[in-house]
Amino acid sequence: MILPKQSFACTGFHAARLSRRHLLKVGGLGLLGLSLPKLLQAESLETARSAERAPKPRAKSVIFLYQFGGPSHIDMFDMKPEAPEGIRGAHKPVSTKANGIAISEHLPRLAKVMDKVTLIRSMHHHMKNHNPASYYALTGHAPPVDDITLRDSPELFPAYGSVVDHLAPVSEALPTFVALPWVIGDGTITPGQGASFLGKRHDPLWVTRDPNKPDFKLPEFNLPANLSYERLIHRRSIQQLVDKQSSLLEHSAQARGMDAYYEKALAMLDSPKLREAFNLSAESDQVRDRYGRTPYGQSCLLARRLVEAGTKFVTVYFSPNIGGDIGSGWDTHGNNGKKMFPIMEKYHLPMTDQTLPTLLEELDQRGLLDTTLVVWMGEFGRTPKINEKASRDHWPDCYTVLLTGGGVKRGFVYGESDKTAAHPT
Repeated sequence: MILPKQSFACTGFHAARLSRRHLLKVGGLGLLGLSLPKLLQAESLETARSAERAPKPRAKSVIFLYQFGGPSHIDMFDMKPEAPEGIRGAHKPVSTKANGIAISEHLPRLAKVMDKVTLIRSMHHHMKNHNPASYYALTGHAPPVDDITLRDSPELFPAYGSVVDHLAPVSEALPTFVALPWVIGDGTITPGQGASFLGKRHDPLWVTRDPNKPDFKLPEFNLPANLSYERLIHRRSIQQLVDKQSSLLEHSAQARGMDAYYEKALAMLDSPKLREAFNLSAESDQVRDRYGRTPYGQSCLLARRLVEAGTKFVTVYFSPNIGGDIGSGWDTHGNNGKKMFPIMEKYHLPMTDQTLPTLLEELDQRGLLDTTLVVWMGEFGRTPKINEKASRDHWPDCYTVLLTGGGVKRGFVYGESDKTAAHPT
């Protein structure tokens, strides 16, 4: 698979210089090496000599399931049972509902829905650190440096959802872009999660509360007891009048950003549709149990409800940090005696096998899968060679991404790796 040419931001770069065409490129899942229309024509790539026209793109929304830390492709979706010991890993492959596609034995429920999925097994880049690699995954643009200290700045590119919000915002009182349930970071906050030079008004609605908790709700939906919605509107009108008289506020980027947040929160207060989307108690216990009573599981349920309400882009982060242990991310080096395979078996794989198939089944049953692109990916894979701690390290040279919905071909594999899953072939 060929990646797009690297795009570097320059010092002094301004949003006004960015054309609509360039923004569309930014928002086209560039790291996958395919724009969205090309992605939705995957079937025509398989039958290039056919005279039939490829199907038109159908995706109206995206659910982006980001697996921070780097899941092991060779132990999940690109297994090599014939590889020598020290490479093939502790897990065995099993057949799936998709003919010719095998995945880990620890993903039995996912195996039953693989006929809905495309696997891209030829992903690759050269970023070996979590934050730069994640920035690449979250924006589609290579970072200027592969440095663990890379920080967000106006010179870097915006998240996919922010581009969608800039080009095609939802017209109703709904957020176009929602991110939950954490802001991720490795030492510093990972860049690429927000709007960058597009401005704070295009940042996601950050939901940094645990949707698995019984008292889950957004503070924006709750007014103080002594403040009615009408009084709040009146107070807002007064504030706008004061703002017009204040050159300090007028020329303060920070103030303008806070103003955009205020408007967004005010719109949410008057949006019954959004209130209902966030009301997880409206779901039966059976449905909530199927997703898993975890922050990640309930966030995926909330993502489905938001897309159903009309939100166009929802990013769900598996974990707030790279982790490497039970209850955290996929960065399983085996440090401090915490070996990779037992941790995956107890935590990462069961959670994935519970939540992801449920989301896909529900989207399909509700008639949403054809118009909702679901992306499951991390920033890179893990080394083919098992290290001295019986675990695996970072490996950006080859890894796998899972796609489904939005017109993506079902039960399909795009690209392949060599006999040790080390490099695309």
